[in-house]
Amino acid sequence: MTILNTAIYAALLGLVLLALTLNVVRLRRERRVGIGHGDHEDLHRAIRAHGNFVEYVPMALILLLSVELLAYRAWVVHALGIALVIGRVVHGYGLARSSGASTARSFGIGLTWLVILVASVMTLLGALVGMFTAYE
Repeated sequence: MTILNTAIYAALLGLVLLALTLNVVRLRRERRVGIGHGDHEDLHRAIRAHGNFVEYVPMALILLLSVELLAYRAWVVHALGIALVIGRVVHGYGLARSSGASTARSFGIGLTWLVILVASVMTLLGALVGMFTAYE
């Protein structure tokens, strides 16, 4: 059993997290705001993009790892991983550009939710099948 496929997406998402973090730090320095957003809309959006990423990505990666450890085909793990990375990048981009509803934000969060849903169902089914076959 391996986690090499999931490790690729964990690493890529780690880089996205760093980019989002550096954007917050850059805006805090430019706006001279230590805590909060200081009524700067762009800083507020950057903080939310970072926060939203941190809220969703850990569970998505746990589920992706579960799919891999349950021995689903590698292409399934890659499809989910690619979708997750695209979803998170597009969402962050959309939130950086607009504080209201946007196509990029909607697409990004929709793709993220889809990955979580599919990986959750696959993990549940794989675990149940494994549980019942382990007692045969």
